[in-house]
Amino acid sequence: METKTRKIYSHDDMVHAKTYPMFQDVHVMIFIGFGFLMTFLKRYGFSAVGLNFLIAALSLEWAILVNGFFHLKYNTIFVDINSLLGADFTSAAVLITFGALLGKTTPTQLILLTLIEIPIFVINEVIGRTYLGAIDMGDSMFVHAFGAYFGLAVSFMLYREDASESEKEGSSYHSDIFAMIGTLFLWLYWPSFNSGAAPGDDQHRGVINTYISLCACCVTSFALSSLLEKDKKFNMVHIQNSTLAGGVAIGTAADLMITPWGSFLVGVIAGVLSVVGYVYITPFLASKLRIHDTCGVHNLHGMPAVLAGIIGCIVSAVASEDSYGPSLYEIFPERAPEEGTAEFARVRNLLPDLEPGSGRSAGGQAANQILALAITLGIALVGGIVTGFILRIEQFAKLKSSDLFEDAKYWLLEEGEEEHEPQQVPMTDTHENGNK
Repeated sequence: METKTRKIYSHDDMVHAKTYPMFQDVHVMIFIGFGFLMTFLKRYGFSAVGLNFLIAALSLEWAILVNGFFHLKYNTIFVDINSLLGADFTSAAVLITFGALLGKTTPTQLILLTLIEIPIFVINEVIGRTYLGAIDMGDSMFVHAFGAYFGLAVSFMLYREDASESEKEGSSYHSDIFAMIGTLFLWLYWPSFNSGAAPGDDQHRGVINTYISLCACCVTSFALSSLLEKDKKFNMVHIQNSTLAGGVAIGTAADLMITPWGSFLVGVIAGVLSVVGYVYITPFLASKLRIHDTCGVHNLHGMPAVLAGIIGCIVSAVASEDSYGPSLYEIFPERAPEEGTAEFARVRNLLPDLEPGSGRSAGGQAANQILALAITLGIALVGGIVTGFILRIEQFAKLKSSDLFEDAKYWLLEEGEEEHEPQQVPMTDTHENGNK
């Protein structure tokens, strides 16, 4: 029987065929990875996966429209595989924010948060990429840092003592196993997240650098988790979360020539930073600054993303045509020579499709990288505070203490499930500070 096949004719066809597998990898991360990672709460599994599903789907729709509005062509929003991939990245920021608020908000509040956060996110990204010319292939600054600190700011505004003291904010043996499913999906597909939007050799480097950083971070997290625990045992909180920090920390420089040993070093530093964050920094934020971070997004996404921004600045400062060849001007578009100069004519002969830049120096690029990171943090914090203030309005409902970290408020449960508590592992404190 003859098999019908469709030949790929155009350049766009080839790009779309190459991008789709990466897009699906990221899609799995959004719906399975993030969803199951948040199922550690013993009484909030339905909400973790279910509300993640709802918020992600809503984010994708809203992100396509908002992103499209800021990138109109002929007064039209064009939708292709790249815009779908961009929507996935945007939804990731919202889900990171959701992690900081897990178990403490109503579905109505989450929907409103999504509608507010995405336009702020897109505005910040346009400022960073378009006006500052900052590069961030793995979206560590524009997605992870923004989502984490936006969420922490909202959490600060919604702070309540009964959330910190709730006995339901803990895990069980089985809920932690489900959360590990999310961890493994995220860990496996993170190279696609960091390189999915990159072309050619850049994508290849992105996969390799992320792969090495994740491996180094995983081993480091296991080692440090055992070292910092009083009984020298592994802490499941660290294994579920800190093992992923290497993917965040390498993100900004994922497509750059950071070398394998550089990627390894980044992974080690990220693992140390994340585990130390769970053990020491998260309890400090909750007790001293009134910031309750349910999932510890500050340790998995926030601090590693700031590290990524700093690494991106350093690598940008030393990037030269000697190392990258003419592709330097494709990676850093603002460093391309100005139109009409002899230098632009020389490079244009090597790269016929190259667009003129501003002739920015390596130092200028590095300065704009740091500026983009600082602006991202500022917009995230201010935007989160304003959003948190709006979510505090009485009309959007406030959960009673008994409904915190509890599925029964919004989900139909089987008879007897509402009273049933699964067998728990002995715990000395909550999941957020990593001490079980």
